[in-house]
Amino acid sequence: MIPHGEAPLSARRQARATGRPAPAISRDAPLAARFLRRYKRFFADVETADGDTLTVHCADPGSLRGFHRPGAAVRCSTSDNPKRRLRHTLEMMRIGRIWVGLHPARGNDVADAAIAAGVPRALSGYARRDREVTPGGEIARGRLDFRLSDHLHDARPAWLEVKSVTLAEGSTALFPDSVTERGRRHLEVLRTLRGRGERAALLFVVQRADCDRVAPADAIDPAYGEALRRAAEDGVELFAIGTRVTAHAIRVERELPVVL
Repeated sequence: MIPHGEAPLSARRQARATGRPAPAISRDAPLAARFLRRYKRFFADVETADGDTLTVHCADPGSLRGFHRPGAAVRCSTSDNPKRRLRHTLEMMRIGRIWVGLHPARGNDVADAAIAAGVPRALSGYARRDREVTPGGEIARGRLDFRLSDHLHDARPAWLEVKSVTLAEGSTALFPDSVTERGRRHLEVLRTLRGRGERAALLFVVQRADCDRVAPADAIDPAYGEALRRAAEDGVELFAIGTRVTAHAIRVERELPVVL
């Protein structure tokens, strides 16, 4: 297994060096409850401290492997939007001594804050960040999470796809937690962009604080692991950041190596 990318860097150490706070996003999850079950992909039942059962939105389309734990402590965000069918959204679950973030879209928000703060270091220096962009040209389909541009020393745009990671074995974070054809298509788009001379990168956002590396989950989706290795060989850059999830925020703690 080969580490990919630069040596890991503590976001706190970088923050001290630059005088800026470590990148983080605010996210309140005021509803404390106990997990009961997840079903029909986007629904979960939880039990409140008062003994009431609530159905909440589950934003993660994956398998949530490792998180089907009846009785586990969870926290949910609350919306006052009257158009919403479900008022609450499952945000995190307590695993041992840490919270694990279970909302994939939070990973993109963390990535935005991290890049703005210069994490990962290799993606720093871009003055403009556009989100949810379609490359165009020969790529008719395949919207990516970010297009970075207006770099002082590199005229090329940098295309970036973000993957939120929740699954872990020991101290290794694993992606994906289920077979993902969509994830493989993203890698093909990144390879095509790299082939036409532009920067292309994948950023894993690990929404848990107990991991020190990221690796492809070959036992779950070997085709994704093969596609990830091919992309790296073709020049697609791989990065990962580890975060600490709390009831009020997700804070970037450090860069992590991607081990292929």
